[in-house]
Amino acid sequence: MGPRTGLSRQILVAMSAITVVAGLLVFFGTYLAYMAIMLLYPTQQPEDGLTSIDLAIVCVLIIVALPIAALVSMRLSRRILQPLESLALSARRITAGDLTARALVGERTLGETAALIDDFNTMAQRLQDMAADMALWNATIAHELRTPLTILKGRLQGMIDGVFVPDEAALRALVLQVDGLARLVEDLRTVTLADSGHLDLRLASIRLAREIEQMAELMAHDLRASGFHLELDLADLVVEADATRIRQALLALVTNARRYAIRGAITITLASRDETVVLGVADEGPGLSPRMAPGIFDPFVRGVPARVGEPGGNGLGLSVVRAIMEAHGGRVNYRTAPGGGALFEMIFVKARRSPMSHDG
Repeated sequence: MGPRTGLSRQILVAMSAITVVAGLLVFFGTYLAYMAIMLLYPTQQPEDGLTSIDLAIVCVLIIVALPIAALVSMRLSRRILQPLESLALSARRITAGDLTARALVGERTLGETAALIDDFNTMAQRLQDMAADMALWNATIAHELRTPLTILKGRLQGMIDGVFVPDEAALRALVLQVDGLARLVEDLRTVTLADSGHLDLRLASIRLAREIEQMAELMAHDLRASGFHLELDLADLVVEADATRIRQALLALVTNARRYAIRGAITITLASRDETVVLGVADEGPGLSPRMAPGIFDPFVRGVPARVGEPGGNGLGLSVVRAIMEAHGGRVNYRTAPGGGALFEMIFVKARRSPMSHDG
């Protein structure tokens, strides 16, 4: 297959040919028009007519003007087309899988062309970042799955070989590993669906305080066994939300506090603020370091190690909370609580007061 003709060369040749043809058409067209006038209206013919000297002067001017016009058009075309050819080459390289390809902006590139090149390079950089994030995501998922699967395989093989006794305690440990795998898979599913815009929500008007109180009753026993207790400060507010997803997000925040906070109170608040509903979960410390706080909602980001006796998380809990809130059109924030601990706020839009008073 022969070498590919460059984009610049193709257009330069075309523009040069157009310039030459246009010049010749002007010259011969003028001459033919003059001759036609003389034939049609011989009485209006000037006495001296169009002499050979006049024709020679016109020819000389045309001969001089054509190269100048061709040179100007070629320089202008090259100024326009050099970055475009670089863009076309980079696009072919990206199509072939080279995501590091970038188009070059010439020193004298026109403004619109330079903007086009900048937009292309920005798009290419985003593609490269997405590919790198996907590779990291896959590697991290493989790592997270490998640990419990290795434990399960080792334990089961040990039972087969008679190393471990398949008693109730051993089977409960295996079930615990399976539960961890199930939570990891469900968290991955939630985050992935939310990122792709396909997280299914069953929205309804719910009295959020009632949902929180029901959750608190279910969590109270396990929290007391870990040295925590819940404190509720709930206004009676109604929001449009998926109750199941909100319970999932609230459980993730409370579980996060139980793993990493100092034993004591976990405070859940619900209030109206500037046409929003704010559901807050606060602990008594130690909170997050300023370095870690900005990326705490990214997948597989972990803070300090979990307290002794508490199982570590999979690094997806806060990502799930963010995914659920963004699917609801809201957001989740982190800030330091007044007492110095961590305060996570789930913010819903368009709060409205329940018609019935409710004291939580």
